[in-house]
Amino acid sequence: MDTTTIVLVLVGIVTLSIAIIVATQMRERARIERMRKITSQEDIFNRANRLYSEIPGQYLTTDLKLLLIKRMESACNELSGLKSDLPVSNWQESTKELKTAVLEKRDTRAPVKIDSPEKSAYVKELLQNLFKMIEGMHKAREVNTAAAKKNLKYVLFLIHKTHADLHVFQARDYVRQNQFRKAIHAYHLASTEMGKSRDNPLAMKAVKSFRTRIKELEAMGAAEGKENASAESQAKLDREWDTFLHDDEWKKKADYDN
Repeated sequence: MDTTTIVLVLVGIVTLSIAIIVATQMRERARIERMRKITSQEDIFNRANRLYSEIPGQYLTTDLKLLLIKRMESACNELSGLKSDLPVSNWQESTKELKTAVLEKRDTRAPVKIDSPEKSAYVKELLQNLFKMIEGMHKAREVNTAAAKKNLKYVLFLIHKTHADLHVFQARDYVRQNQFRKAIHAYHLASTEMGKSRDNPLAMKAVKSFRTRIKELEAMGAAEGKENASAESQAKLDREWDTFLHDDEWKKKADYDN
């Protein structure tokens, strides 16, 4: 075997080895990328599902529910294409049933009291995650600009209301204990929070009611008649606050404190 033949054989062997190595690396990269995509889509589904399950029922409008469901559906479709080993078909079926329940107004959940700073902070975190999710959907063109702007604005309003809910709960407790100065302060804080959503008519109506209640507490005397009148005013404000997310005119009966 002459030198030229030997060189050609060696070159062929080296070339084949390189080709095998490159092909192996490409397959490994494809496998890693596939696993990365599966993990990412699984995380997207779980986050959306968690937000749907854990955000208090009184905060989720039909539009927000459908956005979360759309996010879950999109993740399931991606996972199906990736042929993952996850129970995607079960997720798709449950998501479909949930969407039907929402569209038929059968998905009702009891409101949740925001009665501690810890609960207020947790709900705020959930709402902030929802805000980021909607932003991401908009950037990915899964939601048009008008819908994204509308829902982002509403979620921001809900974040303010979460703080106001806590202050209102504390104010009610102070009133029951006849600690009127503390109650007034709590209502001031609630009013300040709702004032951050000045472009929301419901928020401004709440601010007006809080201010009225503050004046009543400031003017409260020791006479029994005044106390009774204050109690009636408090009950009216409680009903309004507990239901105004669900009825623009605040006409529905409250069940928030039950």
